[in-house]
Amino acid sequence: MVLTSSAYFIFLAGIFLLYWPVAKSRALALAVILLANLFFYAKWDLFYLWMIPAAATVDYCLGLALGRFKAGWLRWGLLMLSIAMNVGILVSFKYMPFLLENYTAFSGQVMPKWTWTFPLGISFYTFQSLTYTIDVYRRDAKPTGSLLAYLAGVSFFPTTLAGPITRVATLLPQLEKPKILSDVDGGKALFRIAHGLVKKFLIADYLADNLVNRVFDFPNLYSGAEVLVGVYGYALQLYFDFSGYTDIAIGSAMLLGLKLPENFNQPYSAKNLSDFWRRWHISLSNWLRDYLYFSFPAMRTKWMPYIAIIVTMLVGGLWHGPSWNFVIWGALHGVGQAVVRGWQALRGPVGLKARWASVAATFFTVQFVCLAWIFFRAATLESAMKIIDRIASGTIGFTNISAPIQMILAIAIAGHYLPAHWWQWTQEKFAAAPFYAQAAVLMLLMISIQYVAATGAAPFIYTKF
Repeated sequence: MVLTSSAYFIFLAGIFLLYWPVAKSRALALAVILLANLFFYAKWDLFYLWMIPAAATVDYCLGLALGRFKAGWLRWGLLMLSIAMNVGILVSFKYMPFLLENYTAFSGQVMPKWTWTFPLGISFYTFQSLTYTIDVYRRDAKPTGSLLAYLAGVSFFPTTLAGPITRVATLLPQLEKPKILSDVDGGKALFRIAHGLVKKFLIADYLADNLVNRVFDFPNLYSGAEVLVGVYGYALQLYFDFSGYTDIAIGSAMLLGLKLPENFNQPYSAKNLSDFWRRWHISLSNWLRDYLYFSFPAMRTKWMPYIAIIVTMLVGGLWHGPSWNFVIWGALHGVGQAVVRGWQALRGPVGLKARWASVAATFFTVQFVCLAWIFFRAATLESAMKIIDRIASGTIGFTNISAPIQMILAIAIAGHYLPAHWWQWTQEKFAAAPFYAQAAVLMLLMISIQYVAATGAAPFIYTKF
């Protein structure tokens, strides 16, 4: 059940109508959300109907034990059990074929084929689940006494496929308290969902079908300049695709009176790589920082912070998928951030006061990010090198960059760099409008999507991670 499909919106409307009549009853409201979660999983594979509740129940029990026991060695052992279980699920369902394939390549021993894999974005579930046990272990959160609330929160359906990665300890209090949905909040939720659909259908999918996929599949058919435009196009496609999913997920949660964390803040406005990761996939960045980077020992020494950021980004790269391309992508960002931090340590805290210096910093940061995106997007290392080689050829020509593609690229760039308060103002005006005006806007949007995206929606990029 893809979040852009008619089936999803029928499902969401049904949950909405079931949820709010019983919202004042904590137990019934939680039961509706849990039922929605399980139904959402069942649409992918019936296996999840027992696997995720079973794993979540184990973490719930471990959380209770972590809250009860005081002995450090015992609490550490319980945390390791939670980490081993969740990482074991992640490795079994996602990385085992990659590990066996590379073991065969290096050792020469033929290993049996591993077919026990599933399409659900299990990376998001496992990281989200680990936030709970780690927070309870660190005493940053108290364990919940409600298994129903925990099961409803840790497997909340809008976040299952592509986040945002939500700290369970921050979602549980929202689930526990009574909720109301005002007309204004409902209007904001609909605007957020509509905004996500525009990003996905009218920008991301159009760029994918008419530019990006063609350039990455057949780079030799394009000039070096056209391939470079295709790489920039992919940077925009990925942003609008992923942030579009996030908007739909956040809007869906808002319709149920729940608030999910923001995941993007104009990432291509970043002044350096560290700033980029404060703006891009914020929930993953915060997870890697809080639960991995800060866990490294000897962080007060001279070199450990640099080693820690490189290792952290390598893990972040591998988290996206079992591929050496993702490892290279993570390594580029890790080494890049280490260099940025080293440079800042040498020069001291000097601000970019001149306008040209700020623009130049953003320009070079975006170039590095786009270079790394080549490895992120290409199917193989060989394919990535073909893209780079074609760009390096220096051939000029824009015959294949049609006027509609140029227009969508211009809209995408403008949409990314428009001030955030403009979007906020538009959202507030939409939410304050009469229901018939909102309906007219949404109907016009549906007609536009049907006209532009007649072939249907492509899967969200991040759902495969």
